[in-house]
Amino acid sequence: MRSFLIVGTLGAALLAGCGEQAGPPPQMPPASVGVLTITEQRVALSNELPGRTSPFAVSEVRPQISGIVQRRLFTEGSNVKAGQPLYQIDPAPYRAVLDSAEATLSSARTRAERYASLLKQSAISAQDTDDAQAAYKAAQAAAQSARINMNYTRIVAPISGRIGASAVTEGALVTAQQPTALATISTLDPIYVDIDQSSNELIALQRQVQQGSVDSKTPAAAVVTLKFDDGTAYAHPGKLQFTDVTVDAATGAVRLRAIFPNPEGLLLPGLYVRAAVTQGVDVHGILLPQNAVGRDPKGDPTVLVVDAKNFARLRSIRTGRAVGNQWQVLEGLKVGEKVIVEGLAKVMPDMPVAPQEIAAKK
Repeated sequence: MRSFLIVGTLGAALLAGCGEQAGPPPQMPPASVGVLTITEQRVALSNELPGRTSPFAVSEVRPQISGIVQRRLFTEGSNVKAGQPLYQIDPAPYRAVLDSAEATLSSARTRAERYASLLKQSAISAQDTDDAQAAYKAAQAAAQSARINMNYTRIVAPISGRIGASAVTEGALVTAQQPTALATISTLDPIYVDIDQSSNELIALQRQVQQGSVDSKTPAAAVVTLKFDDGTAYAHPGKLQFTDVTVDAATGAVRLRAIFPNPEGLLLPGLYVRAAVTQGVDVHGILLPQNAVGRDPKGDPTVLVVDAKNFARLRSIRTGRAVGNQWQVLEGLKVGEKVIVEGLAKVMPDMPVAPQEIAAKK
């Protein structure tokens, strides 16, 4: 009798257990996610582009007269100032010509003055006086020419900058207007940076400017910053000078030119750099963290937007350029909408969510 009661009790317990399993499963709470409310802001539109430095000005020093170089008056590789003497050519033959021209000038002046006095006394013809005046002017021109050539015996720097190696030594014969430069001076402070940008990117930016969505006239729109090849930043910002009017047929790129201060002389001609060029400001910009943007099977960007009933809805968007670790959003989102930026791994489209507002990262 006791064993029956035990069996009966076990059967009742098993039946009770089966009854509990057959009931409805417990409801899971909505997934907690971090959302970002979309706002508009002014977004500087920058591109990091390859570039190379080039001198602000270049002058090849050549002699204006022929002669023997007596002295070199500069240190190779040093900085020189405009007007600083660089070479001394033997002045002796040019001094002799100048002395002769000045003597002739003195004689012609005296003669012209005497003839002018005699003409007043009607002691000489007007023709003789005119001939004397013409000879005096010719002597003036000859003396001036000899004086110029004498000055050319000392070759001076036409511009300020850094001078390279000398192509001649003392005792070398140089000739007027020779094809080989004696030395080359490059102005490196300031210095140019020539940058290549895709013509497609430039055209897209110009269209945005024409539509009024991008302001290219703000002070920030001309700012350029540099990074060296090793990734370190250059301390001094530069300014965009101009954009070329032609497209390189081989590369499809347009040449931009920026100017940078170079007080420490770190930027040398031909140096490869990376230039961050700010060409405009999106006055109604929308930025979204890159980790909030997914891709559909076609590779188009998508986001999960929380609707008014706190359901996650899949939304296709159109992105522009990367701004730091964020995407510029061109289409698909409106101010005030909430986009899921945290907890995406536990959310699927059309699922209920528990949104928690997070602060936008600057």
